[in-house]
Amino acid sequence: MAIVSGQSAIAAVYQEGVDYVKITGIPEATKPVVREFFSYNCGHCYKQDAFFKKVANLLGDEIQFERTPVGAGRNSWILSQEAYYLAQKFSVTKQVHGNIFTRIHEKEGAFTRPDQLKDFFVKQGLNEQDVEAAMNSTDAKLALMNYDTQAQLAGIRGVPSIVVDGKYLVKNPGKTPEDLVRLVKYLNVLEE
Repeated sequence: MAIVSGQSAIAAVYQEGVDYVKITGIPEATKPVVREFFSYNCGHCYKQDAFFKKVANLLGDEIQFERTPVGAGRNSWILSQEAYYLAQKFSVTKQVHGNIFTRIHEKEGAFTRPDQLKDFFVKQGLNEQDVEAAMNSTDAKLALMNYDTQAQLAGIRGVPSIVVDGKYLVKNPGKTPEDLVRLVKYLNVLEE
């Protein structure tokens, strides 16, 4: 009877090409990090949001959880990217993240015009002139380009998608938040 080390036992559970694939990668400013690529317009992302919130809570301070909105060249998705940018810019992401999903999937539908986006954020308590200035800023344009570049470098073909430490694209997140956290922790310590 052979004794198998803990790391070897875990390695036997996860397989490259099945559970994850190595990607060209995106440079991450801090590690360890888990990045969810999503769109507020995506029905799967909306349904999975509670799942990913649990994952973020389980990771706690041990591994940073970040989001990157995907535009996919569609006007309404690009406006949703801008919604995420505005939420980050004004430090109201926790307040408005769920409200954006609710607005799109339960109430008024996708943003189709910039004025709808501006009105949404004003209704969330932000100053109209500040929102308009942020929407028309160079920073907004650069942020959206950065989101698109990250998605391209990560090889994102659909959302929601999870990338660990900028170099592993999760293919099989498992059935529970705990399953995904175990895979993330495995990938986080995986040797090059």
